Amino acid sequence: MTTLQCMTERYTTTAELCDFIEKSPTQFHAVENMKNELIQNGFKELDERKHWIIERGGSYFIIRNSSALIAFRVPPADFAGYSIVSAHTDSPAFKIKTEPEISDAGLYTTLNTEVYGGLLMAPWFDRPLSIAGRVYVRTGNKIEERLIDFSRPVALIPNLAIHMNRKVNEENGYRAQKDMLPLIAEGFDKGQFGKAIQQLARCTERELLEYELFLYPYTKASIWGLGNEFFSAPRIDDLMCAYTAFRALLAAESKDYMPLITLFDNEETGSGTKQGALSDFLPTVIERIAFSLSFNAEEKAMKNASSFMISADNCHAMHPNYMEKCDPTNRARMNGGVCIKFSAAQKYTTDAESASYLRALMDEHEIAYQYFVNHSDIPGGSTLGNLSAQKLSIPTVDIGAAQLAMHSPYETAGARDTETLSKLFTCFLRR
Repeated sequence: MTTLQCMTERYTTTAELCDFIEKSPTQFHAVENMKNELIQNGFKELDERKHWIIERGGSYFIIRNSSALIAFRVPPADFAGYSIVSAHTDSPAFKIKTEPEISDAGLYTTLNTEVYGGLLMAPWFDRPLSIAGRVYVRTGNKIEERLIDFSRPVALIPNLAIHMNRKVNEENGYRAQKDMLPLIAEGFDKGQFGKAIQQLARCTERELLEYELFLYPYTKASIWGLGNEFFSAPRIDDLMCAYTAFRALLAAESKDYMPLITLFDNEETGSGTKQGALSDFLPTVIERIAFSLSFNAEEKAMKNASSFMISADNCHAMHPNYMEKCDPTNRARMNGGVCIKFSAAQKYTTDAESASYLRALMDEHEIAYQYFVNHSDIPGGSTLGNLSAQKLSIPTVDIGAAQLAMHSPYETAGARDTETLSKLFTCFLRR
């Protein structure tokens, strides 16, 4: 049992989530960790480049780009449709550019970075940072992908002292190319960062081809509050939903519907990639499942029409210091239960029909819920449901847990809400 679990026996799922987040500094690590656990639980990996043999009663998963994952269990007999939970694996961060080393008058080495997703810049200052991601290595006649993680503080973005900028608390115009470059070394020795990567990847300079590396906060998750009712960690958005959906699938039973989870990548940058919600990933998998199980065109259409998707991505909790930013009559709060999300502009796909189905399910299983609607003068961002529906049109409801400081490197949510999400996904995938 981990230290967090010992501290918070009431919130076992939250403690397990915190452990998972600490082991998953990037979307690549998150998917790799899920892959290993799926295999341990008897799931078989399917390769998109090869012929699929799908058997009734079997459990399978597919990985695309090492950062997106679809997993499902096939019912032993005929089934009515698909019960789908979608979430995403990526979070806003600073991505390290190619040839990143910058010499600061020979006195320091900083890294050239760019912004991935809509992150909050201010909380990244004065915080110990590490670096993780994937590299591609030439091994003989093959190219091999390897995950790396420095697993220790190696960088920091230092603030400018208030003595040198008296208006810093009045001005928040941070510039990514100027203000947010991480310091990694004293002096300048060109190539030292590349040598560090090569050492972690166990390769030579010639063998190292390309990399996708991200800064991540080297800050442990914490469960806190007078009653241990809150928890804070990096990447709560959206690993909180992705992890609880994943755990629910492991416990799911295949009966009248096929339980399936789809964890997309690149939601934070618009989902328009081969592994994003706008891609053909999910519809192609559904199509190949139908083909392997010998459904005819009408049977395939009937099962799709009988399916239902929960699009799971967190939303904003009412901020204790900025209550005016919330909708005046729908103030979501941490530990208030699952948030059902509505948007007249169709940023969320929830309508009266899909919300009614979900409410009935939650009422039946005594699952707490509340409503989330954006303040009408503060437009919110879109998420997975309305994008994936452009490729696979099935009834969908958007939900999430209420959290604070979304897109900060250290976010906060309610410890009880992790348990509530887990219960919802488990009941839904077992329906």
